[in-house]
Amino acid sequence: MRNLLWPTWLTVLSLAFVCGLSPVAVAADFPAMKYAVDAEWPTLPPGWNFGETAGVAVDGKGHVYVFHRGENPIMEFAPDGRLVRSWGEGMFIRAHAIRVDPEGNIWTVDNDTHLVLKMDPTGRVRMVLGRHGQSGETDELFNRPTDVAFGPNGEIYVSDGYGNSRVVKFSKQGRYITAWGKPGKGEGEFDTPHAVAVDKQGRVYVGDRENYRVQVFDADGKFLTQWKHVGSPWGLELRPDGTLFMSDGHNDRILKMNLDGKVLGTFGRNGRMPGELSFPHHLGVDAEGNIFAAEIKNHRVQRFSPQ
Repeated sequence: MRNLLWPTWLTVLSLAFVCGLSPVAVAADFPAMKYAVDAEWPTLPPGWNFGETAGVAVDGKGHVYVFHRGENPIMEFAPDGRLVRSWGEGMFIRAHAIRVDPEGNIWTVDNDTHLVLKMDPTGRVRMVLGRHGQSGETDELFNRPTDVAFGPNGEIYVSDGYGNSRVVKFSKQGRYITAWGKPGKGEGEFDTPHAVAVDKQGRVYVGDRENYRVQVFDADGKFLTQWKHVGSPWGLELRPDGTLFMSDGHNDRILKMNLDGKVLGTFGRNGRMPGELSFPHHLGVDAEGNIFAAEIKNHRVQRFSPQ
């Protein structure tokens, strides 16, 4: 059974007051998008469940990878929701983000082991950034990292965001290049850098979660601009057509933006029923425009299809 999410102007305005947002920013500037949720997606084997569902990513074949805090921490699903395989038992403590790079490698971020792992499509570990169980703010150590993204030449960007307040840049081979950021509210400062994305020109978009803004930098960390009108960015997903999807976790909604920061549309409201959201953490988007939202509080990933 499919539930249509068609939030009206008044519904969004009401949610603005409930969530503590500016009703002008939500109602006047953010048009509603029409998406339908597939309440039967995905299909899990009997007795299987997700824990807190932190990450989701889509590969070039449309397969969806879910990273959660429970047994069978990485699950791969075919586009129709059928479980293909699972792995990673005993490898992680607190799943936080999962990404698929342009070459099909699978990357995970665990903010309690302080590790970013690169795995090939078979699940074999091919690169380790950080040191297991060791935290710090050095060329080799993270302190509770949150996300990973890839530049146009394979550069690796890690948002090192709970214990530290910075973005770290590595070469494609994993060699440290630079880092930027410190705690604060000024330009180039962060309060929980929680998500990172990189466009074709090498611009770096950082979800500065508790400062309620997205900051934009050049490839070496020079501040370019910031968007303060978008809510609290928990997850970012940059599409080949130059649109940027964002999960606004504090306000339980999904936004679609262009790369100038204009909000093209939004949908979502707080709740536990199919189609509603509770702490959407990270998100993925497939080639057909389906949005996959990983939720912390609801222990699930939902698929939303454009109408």
